[in-house]
Amino acid sequence: MRVQELRGMQATMAEKLVAAGIKSADDLLAAGKTPAARKDLAARISADPKELLEMLNRADLARVQGIGEVYSNLLENAGVDTIAELGKRVPANLHAKLAEQAQKGDARRAPTLAQVEDWVKQAKELGRGIEY
Repeated sequence: MRVQELRGMQATMAEKLVAAGIKSADDLLAAGKTPAARKDLAARISADPKELLEMLNRADLARVQGIGEVYSNLLENAGVDTIAELGKRVPANLHAKLAEQAQKGDARRAPTLAQVEDWVKQAKELGRGIEY
């Protein structure tokens, strides 16, 4: 996924990241994995460290296959904004919450229970992409 495609990515931040050689979500994770690296990256691109961390969390979630922009939004609205948080969830409970979010108009349709089970499994296997 290109950095420009991350939910909430401001055009100015995306331009600065690309100018710094960070073109994909994976590049962003590699460049901001540790607190020290994030601090350095924020300084290099003149970004708010909190906003940068938010983008890193979204890039981390993007590692889970099947979570695109729409489902990423649903997950965030359901309180899941990191791989670690997704890995802790009970799939059936999360599925119900996502279906509720979809009914509110956050998406055309909710993911299936099988999709949510797969996401939780992937999150557990992937582990954290960011150190805190």
